[in-house]
Amino acid sequence: MTRRPLVLPVLLTGCLLGTACGAEVPARTQHGPPPVTVENCGERITYPLPERAVAYDMSATEKMFALGLADRMRGIVMPSTADPAVERSPYLEDYRSVETLSTDVLGFETVVDAEADFVLAGWNSGFSEDRGITPERLSEVGIRSYQFTESCFDYGDDPVRVPPLEALYTDLRQLGRIFHVEQRADRLIADLKDRAAALRQQRPEGEPARVFLYDSGTDQPFTSGGQAAPEAIISLAGGRNIMGDLDQRWTTVGWEPVVEARPEVITVVDYGDQPVEDKIEFLKSFPPLTDTPAVRQDRFHVLDYGQAVSAPGNIDAAEELADYLRSIGR
Repeated sequence: MTRRPLVLPVLLTGCLLGTACGAEVPARTQHGPPPVTVENCGERITYPLPERAVAYDMSATEKMFALGLADRMRGIVMPSTADPAVERSPYLEDYRSVETLSTDVLGFETVVDAEADFVLAGWNSGFSEDRGITPERLSEVGIRSYQFTESCFDYGDDPVRVPPLEALYTDLRQLGRIFHVEQRADRLIADLKDRAAALRQQRPEGEPARVFLYDSGTDQPFTSGGQAAPEAIISLAGGRNIMGDLDQRWTTVGWEPVVEARPEVITVVDYGDQPVEDKIEFLKSFPPLTDTPAVRQDRFHVLDYGQAVSAPGNIDAAEELADYLRSIGR
């Protein structure tokens, strides 16, 4: 896909028609702080202060909540598979305070019908050519969008490559500018960086523990490569992601390289389409894994879905995994 620059008016003085469903986006008022311009996925975009923001999935939503922006949100789109993770979230009260617009994937009609003026989501994990909801199409009806930086790796012909933790900090910093809560963003980023630095200082010497991130899949496992949040989580905790050399975010691999890497720990992502206990039971009973150190020694660690995606909870996840690795002498 070839990127096109997003040429967006600074202020909308009239209503624009949605091309797909005939819905209208209301005119913005000429009040409030001046617009800001930031770079997102290699494109410079100007944002007036959003008043009716929509976030998709836990990555986008919890970045907003961590910045104290629940009251700036028109609503969220949250697939029902995330329901158990939402109930465990430290932001549960914020989730309950914001309307859930849909429990399906992000859709163009959903955000236009909600009269959104800003949409926060990832590329492929939210925005999608196939499903007809792209930043370009939203701009045609006067809706700004921001793609979280980790997902820029999958966007366009010249992907933007940012290490996962830096991608998280970038999003928090830029959302802070867009919503004019820069000081709040700076404090949050400083806290996350301090905790990440403490984890690096505490990593034990010697070869790091070999960790396999298992999301799902039986014929082939779905896992995290080197360009997604679990890479940073595992590394900060003092482990080594056995699939970290893959130049991918989330991807499917064969079982053979997993077995050959002899993981010492398997970290299992917990979300709603399959109980995590069932995933662990499958891994324990799967013959190719029987002789791996992780299965022989029953070393399974559970990673909550809300912490596995790019979000402030990544540092919590790294601290929890570090505690587990130290508890088994790694």
